[in-house]
Amino acid sequence: MEHILFLTGRLAQPQLERVLAGMAGTPFTWSVHDLGLQVAALMTTDMVRRRLPELPPCDRLLLPGRCRGDVDALAGHYGIPVQRGPDELKDLPQFFQRAAQPVDLSRYRTLVFAEIVDAPRLTVAAIVARAQALAGEGADVIDLGCLPATPFAHLEDTVRALKAQGLHVSVDSLDTAELLRGGQAGADYLLSLTDETLWVADQVAATPVLIPRTPEDTASLDAAIAGMVARGRPFLADPILDPIPFGFTASIVRYHALRQRHPRVALMMGVGNLTELVEADTSGINALLFGMAAELDVAAVLTTSVSPHARRAVAEADAARRVMHAAVQMQTLPKSLSPLLATVHERRPYTDTPADIAATAAQIKDPNFRVQVAQDGIHVYNRDGHHVASDPFALWPQLKLDAYGAHAFYMGVELGRAEIAHQLGKRYNQDQPLNWGVAWQPGAEDMYHFRATGSTLKKKPADE
Repeated sequence: MEHILFLTGRLAQPQLERVLAGMAGTPFTWSVHDLGLQVAALMTTDMVRRRLPELPPCDRLLLPGRCRGDVDALAGHYGIPVQRGPDELKDLPQFFQRAAQPVDLSRYRTLVFAEIVDAPRLTVAAIVARAQALAGEGADVIDLGCLPATPFAHLEDTVRALKAQGLHVSVDSLDTAELLRGGQAGADYLLSLTDETLWVADQVAATPVLIPRTPEDTASLDAAIAGMVARGRPFLADPILDPIPFGFTASIVRYHALRQRHPRVALMMGVGNLTELVEADTSGINALLFGMAAELDVAAVLTTSVSPHARRAVAEADAARRVMHAAVQMQTLPKSLSPLLATVHERRPYTDTPADIAATAAQIKDPNFRVQVAQDGIHVYNRDGHHVASDPFALWPQLKLDAYGAHAFYMGVELGRAEIAHQLGKRYNQDQPLNWGVAWQPGAEDMYHFRATGSTLKKKPADE
């Protein structure tokens, strides 16, 4: 049986040993070594090499997740595998569970078409730049969205420029003349043809996407499919996904019925009617839709990133297709496979209980403040005390810092809040908490009451 040596610091050693002792049925034996420093997160690979010239007998060395340095060089030095564990030691059980059943997210079945909806209004250079960005987010095909009654004189030049960049291109138009122009310029796909416009496919080599004349007219889609099958040409069929709450459920039924009628036909699903037209986090919407796509074996999904709230739709689509493909291949639920789509809530937000933090705080002998978060709030502690509050400003009087520190503390809170708003794309108003929608807590608007002199950059006049 493999024996693993876990390196840690003095503060974390008791907790690490408790976690390891609670991991029943592990296929390894273990021992823990305190490297002689207080905080394990400060460990570096150079420090390990200096302080541990010879390893105790072991088959693998596991470092703290935040250990900095060249792990491969350390493995070469000791002659055994060396790896970093998770950032939080309480994630060790999950870490070893994933190692035992690795999740391969490199594979997928569903292609992502990313539409540039206003292509006729952009220059060729601007389209190429946007296309490269979309490809970097995971798009397999760049879809050129044509606009009604809007000339696209540079359509051919755009298709050729994108192809020169090694990109796959589709042309999306209701105008058959534009579809012909795009196909003749070398587009790979044409969106979209009905049973009445299949003649376009006879004149170009591009793969057509077939749609019904109207979303409810499934017979016309079946006729278009039969026409392309008779031609012996590849194609995609799209029954059209309708928005919520205006036909979405019925459209899902259409997809399912089409798959039942045509088990081997390649399907396309356009998800923009959901991601763009529902003011909700798109990561969850994409997770659900790509789960459906996996069940239906959808070959391609068309997505857009027009609305600011859907700015990450392509990257989320790329993640969702990989996660759902892995779930299908592993025959497991899409849980604990990847945190990529958990953009707002963590599955395990609190790694330490209040009691765990209190035990650590009791060992601190220096004046440096430590900050941790548990279910009961924010914990700040040093040798002089341990304080807990859900409101950062409520902690300030207990920390006994000087007046200049008050301003620094205020700015730290505000800048931290602003950083979160910037990263997630949320609205930020100074002196106001972020609005988290359904996660908004009653009374939160009254929590941030710290308005003492010095808490803002400029003291307000008394009459304001």
